[in-house]
Amino acid sequence: MTRRLSLAIGLVMALTFTLVPGVGAHDRDRSGFGTLFAASTDLPATISLPDGWRPEGITSGFRGRLYVGSLANGAIWRGSARTGEGSILVDGVEGRMAVGLHIDWRGRLWVAGGNNHTVRVYNALTGRLLETYTFPTAGFINDLVITRHAVYATDSNNLQLAVVPLGRFGRLPEPSEATLLPLTGDFVLEPGFNANGIVAKDGWLVLVQGGSVGKLFRVDPATGVTTLIDTNGASVTNGDGLALHAGRLYVVRNQSNRVAVFTLSENLLSAALVGEITSPAPPNHLDVPTTATFALGSLWVVNARFGTPPTPTTEYWITRLPTTP
Repeated sequence: MTRRLSLAIGLVMALTFTLVPGVGAHDRDRSGFGTLFAASTDLPATISLPDGWRPEGITSGFRGRLYVGSLANGAIWRGSARTGEGSILVDGVEGRMAVGLHIDWRGRLWVAGGNNHTVRVYNALTGRLLETYTFPTAGFINDLVITRHAVYATDSNNLQLAVVPLGRFGRLPEPSEATLLPLTGDFVLEPGFNANGIVAKDGWLVLVQGGSVGKLFRVDPATGVTTLIDTNGASVTNGDGLALHAGRLYVVRNQSNRVAVFTLSENLLSAALVGEITSPAPPNHLDVPTTATFALGSLWVVNARFGTPPTPTTEYWITRLPTTP
């Protein structure tokens, strides 16, 4: 392959999956065209997932493709935010789990493996498994974010982040190069799940400590030092997935069935509540939403329904929400 052809292919891939290569995976509208298109009222209010799916993570790619993982067996569903139609991209495997997931600028789908102690990487077009990174001493690998230099995943049971350093032009490293970054500073472990959603902004990481604690932290990705973000009394209890869009931080509050929207200070040490996006009326309602993504000018959240006993016939769905409270 000639150098010119190689560069052309790389440019096409970059334009296909992002307009701002290397920016944190949450820090943009993942429709592929930023905010050039306003939300359409013709989009479906809800999108049905396969019965028994047990979703937790959601992300989006080019032209409003949505990707949802399964806690039941690690399968990945891919569908259209425009039509609501979809199919299984990655088949499930007994004992495997898919929690948080995001697509990078090279068209790779990264998946947090939960209690599998792994971060897996797939081709987002074909579903082919590209690499598996294993962290034997990790607890529950919950959510992840992609920067120019590395992929950072939260460990909800331990004071650490799982880190996959990226090579030149985002190349995948050898599995042996994956490492753990201890967290120090203001973040203190509490009973239950701790670090959950994570995003990257302006060279820092921002993560939420969920459950009854409900705190936001700024994290130095080089040192792991955490600093509490002052929310000025606004609650982020039950904080789960995080997303960044149009300069605002979106905190999905699972058991609270709402999404809190904040503006962040320049140094990321304080956050002002803009308002909360609450549940629509049934049948489009929220039922323990866990994570969110932006596509085609709308906010899409996946409903994990943790309060409903999971069975092979339990119904699950994605809900479309407005981007402003």
